[in-house]
Amino acid sequence: MKQFFLGLVTCAAIGGVIALSRSGAAPDRERDGDPSVLKIEAGEKNPWTSLKLNNDPNQFTFAVVSDRTGGHRDKVFSRAVQQVNWLQPQFVMSVGDLIEGYTTKEETIKSEWDEFDGYVKRFEMPFFYVPGNHDLTNKTQVAKWGERYGKRYYHFTYRGALFLCLCSENPPDMGTIDKEQQEWVAKTLDANKDVKWTFVFMHKPLWIAKDLEKNGWGAVEKALAGRKHNVFVGHVHRYQVFERNDTQYYQLATTGGGSRMRGPQYGEFDQVMLVTMKKDAPVLVNVDLGGVLPTNLKLPDSDEKARPSKKKDTFPVTGKLKLDGKPLAGATITFHTYNKETEKYTQVCDGLTDETGKFTVTTYTKFDGAPAGEFVVTVVRTAKGGYYDGEIPEKSQLAERYATPGKSPIKVTIKEGTNDLNLELDDK
Repeated sequence: MKQFFLGLVTCAAIGGVIALSRSGAAPDRERDGDPSVLKIEAGEKNPWTSLKLNNDPNQFTFAVVSDRTGGHRDKVFSRAVQQVNWLQPQFVMSVGDLIEGYTTKEETIKSEWDEFDGYVKRFEMPFFYVPGNHDLTNKTQVAKWGERYGKRYYHFTYRGALFLCLCSENPPDMGTIDKEQQEWVAKTLDANKDVKWTFVFMHKPLWIAKDLEKNGWGAVEKALAGRKHNVFVGHVHRYQVFERNDTQYYQLATTGGGSRMRGPQYGEFDQVMLVTMKKDAPVLVNVDLGGVLPTNLKLPDSDEKARPSKKKDTFPVTGKLKLDGKPLAGATITFHTYNKETEKYTQVCDGLTDETGKFTVTTYTKFDGAPAGEFVVTVVRTAKGGYYDGEIPEKSQLAERYATPGKSPIKVTIKEGTNDLNLELDDK
């Protein structure tokens, strides 16, 4: 079923003029040798729904890949290149964090970009670079980007759609759109008033900041107001959709970047997004790379190595959460450690309760548990329920003390071996 659906997506991306040959009808002499012509005998009753093919010549499909780095895992992005080739979009967009970066060593920067360029050169279609914080951490990386790729922000148009590729990283002012770029956005949008849709790509979800005038996103959003558009970002490594500016902003998950990979419920999965621009509006679909397989069901091998990271031993942690004696579903439980020297709390691991109040904790990889030690536990349940990562402040439906590490009365000790917890909250 999945291969059939992807086949339809591929066919939708193929343009061409369709003509119909009916029994008894005059032959299409001009197009008789045209392989793009659909020829079929039609009777009074026919085993098909219609012959109006989904192939508007102005329709096109592109793919969007997300974060590859930030503790990348082996063989994911390099394989994703081939998986995208199987899907056959007309081109591929990105949202940054393409290399690990965070270094001023020119040899390391060159080596990482050489590796990445080696992968994207295998695309059968154009690939458009967008920088992330890992790519432009310092002035050295900015200079190297300029030497290899030139512009840090740019635009293009295709079949009536405008594509804005922005740079949200301007070291040392990370997570900003500078004045020069703001002015460029306004001029570019003004020069392209008649496009049917505008697609915006950048790395960070700048709209979650407290001061949108300070980080520059307020000016960009103001310039975009009133036009049909979508925005695509990454950075958080978790899929989420935001309703803003009378449209949808998409924060994509990962395409190989660091992830605990707990699945769609947590917004943690490796993906590409396929966008098909139709006559009046785009059709968007998330493609989980775990389900994009060739006919032999075997993914190609790859020499792409993971970024090693230091990890503490973890031990299984499960438990049940109750509020006033009843199971509490859709609540996020987070373990924090306290550093006496810095007087700050650090988030270590978390989990989400199911309909029975049961939860399983994750630190590094899916449901691997927690390190041994003492933890303060916070519990948050938002109005819409579901996993809450704390990126965007949301009011919890529970008593305020449970949402703040410094106020929470809940403390647990995790020991080596299996840990089973029973957490009791009250609504007073």
